[in-house]
Amino acid sequence: MTTITTRTVEYLADGLTMIGHLALPAGAYRRPAVLLGPEGTGLSDVERRRADALAELGYVALAFDLHGGRYLDDPEEMLARCLPLLADPDRMRDIGHAALDTLRAEPRTDPDRIAAVGYGTGGAIALELGRAGVGLRAIGTVNGLITGRPGEAARIRCPVWAGVGSEDPIMPPAQREAFTAEMQAAGVDWRLVVYGGALHAFHHPPVDHTTLPGVGHHPRHAQRAWHDVVGLLSECLTSAE
Repeated sequence: MTTITTRTVEYLADGLTMIGHLALPAGAYRRPAVLLGPEGTGLSDVERRRADALAELGYVALAFDLHGGRYLDDPEEMLARCLPLLADPDRMRDIGHAALDTLRAEPRTDPDRIAAVGYGTGGAIALELGRAGVGLRAIGTVNGLITGRPGEAARIRCPVWAGVGSEDPIMPPAQREAFTAEMQAAGVDWRLVVYGGALHAFHHPPVDHTTLPGVGHHPRHAQRAWHDVVGLLSECLTSAE
């Protein structure tokens, strides 16, 4: 296992002091970087471990915060914060830009090789950064197939990979179709993987608190989705090395 270093980073966004998790690979040179967004419940050890795994693969990784250091394990509280956020592209972009600026400020980050990957709300934020015209090398979203304002997807300048469970009631077939129609009309280089039999947040290990209906872990597809994300990053961030 490659030696990595980690630390918390604080930054301001959405009127809150956000507390992100930064993971750095071994060495002293600049490396490609990944902005990693969590599900609507917020930053947890799941995303921190994924950032660490990305650092072990040679990426600078920042798992960003959504709720000012809080993890919202009450579904009603989570929805009360996330539904207005998901309906406000500018707020999502502000949160994403603040995290991205923090990642770019890290001296080990190669500012010309950054990807954004997110789950649920974090994936929607990654997409909004693309719709804002941010110069990313790749965007990946799992369970976050949110459509944007008309015409703005044409600003996306990188490949987009999306994953969703076939039985996800929060991202049903109509939502998938709207998302892929938006990407296709905008001329985006896009891919959608539908994981058969999987529910919403299928990638996330089981939790010990109440979840929304339709949420469930699928271990095999969780591994496959992670493999697909790593493949996307390898294709788009390291192919020129």
